Amino acid sequence: MLAETLTTGLLLITSASALPVMSPLEYVKRAVNPGVVISQCSQPNMLALAYDDGPYTYTSQLVDILDRGGAKATFFWCGTLYGCIYRQEAAVKKAFASGHQVASHSWSHNRMGSMNANQIRTEMTRVEDALVNMVGVKPAYMRPPYLDTGGQFLNTMKTMNYKVITNDIDSGDWNNVSPQQSQQRFQQAGARGNGHIPLMHEVYPGTVNTLTPWLINWANQNNLKLVTVAECVGDPEGSYQPGNWTAKVGPYNC
Repeated sequence: MLAETLTTGLLLITSASALPVMSPLEYVKRAVNPGVVISQCSQPNMLALAYDDGPYTYTSQLVDILDRGGAKATFFWCGTLYGCIYRQEAAVKKAFASGHQVASHSWSHNRMGSMNANQIRTEMTRVEDALVNMVGVKPAYMRPPYLDTGGQFLNTMKTMNYKVITNDIDSGDWNNVSPQQSQQRFQQAGARGNGHIPLMHEVYPGTVNTLTPWLINWANQNNLKLVTVAECVGDPEGSYQPGNWTAKVGPYNC
């Protein structure tokens, strides 16, 4: 299956026969459709700090850094990658209460492109259950492990009403790139044009303690608003699945 990938924003139509003429509002609506890959903000003057693989030891500290800098961020969380998500319940609640977007990165951080639809749904619903139990919401956004969008993945995300995020800047922190080298990647990408959605990981102290404060300063110097992924793609009210969810009675376990 071909994965439809959007860089969002107004698209330059080069062939009238290939694409229908659409209004800007129609493009924004299309950009936040479930099951469609989004890699960049739909508007300029924004930066959507986005972190994968937590919650972890550094999550609470990262929230403090973001809050001091007046930044909103998005956390793509797993269920078991760095220990059971319920062991970080205080940090999860702290991030959510601070106004950061909480989203899914799957339960076990396996490649979802090689799973069948039922396996994919299980990966997602287990994270949903955990977040309902801790903060009362089901996420409407997710970033797939390894950015793998093959197989039945996108179709399943469409049926589950998930907006799929990848990235347009890779910090490289997962590949032993230093914070200083990551900074160069942002500088090379620049602050012009539609805002960036970077790939970063909250499980590395260099990303938390060095790269994030630098990014806050870089954004301020370039008059970039630090926002959630949902806001940067023009969907500020769509971070979570609609509905009222009831938490299960604890104790919880993985």
